[in-house]
Amino acid sequence: MKKFLTILMLTFSAFAFADAPKTGAEFDAVAQTISTDNPAKIEVMEIFWYGCPHCYHMEAPLNAWVKKLPSDVYFKRVPGLPNASWAPMAKAFYAMETLSVSEKLHAKLFEAVNKTKTLNPTDEKAAIEWVTAQSGLDKVKVEQAFKSFTINTNLNRAAQIFRTSGATGVPSLIIDGKFITSSTMSGGNAEALKVADYIIDNVRKDKATQTTKAPAAKKQ
Repeated sequence: MKKFLTILMLTFSAFAFADAPKTGAEFDAVAQTISTDNPAKIEVMEIFWYGCPHCYHMEAPLNAWVKKLPSDVYFKRVPGLPNASWAPMAKAFYAMETLSVSEKLHAKLFEAVNKTKTLNPTDEKAAIEWVTAQSGLDKVKVEQAFKSFTINTNLNRAAQIFRTSGATGVPSLIIDGKFITSSTMSGGNAEALKVADYIIDNVRKDKATQTTKAPAAKKQ
């Protein structure tokens, strides 16, 4: 895998131009390759935290960018979980998915933490109360979602992704499970999305090359 990544990095260099993002600066290889949901397409994964103001300000440009992604690229979010204090918001994210209220509450949760500052992102009890009030669902149902086995499984996966990505902060973008960029690395939110576009373009070219070189199946 390291050999593959080295070759791909060299491929990126081959397509370089004067202002092209540079590996080890605006983006880098992840610490360990992360499996994607659909290997036939290019995955863009945002690692974020509701308690992060930079993530909050990334929402508008990111959502606009996601709407314009080509058909061979798909987007997903994973809550960052570098330590236990981030767990309440990670639980809220997955609980809202389980309860089918993510579309309704995702942006509102960001605003409650960062704009109106009516919710402490490290307080799980407060998060349960907030989701209950905003969703109109029964509190027992919300509590069960927060404490379910599925949520714990997702939390373990989120923590593993944060470690293996090599992320040092959020928001971070993981491209095809192999490369990472962030607002900090690239110099801003808009810049991070431009770097992501650059990586996507080169990953697409590499996938096309790999397909071309793949040996034809032997006839029986």
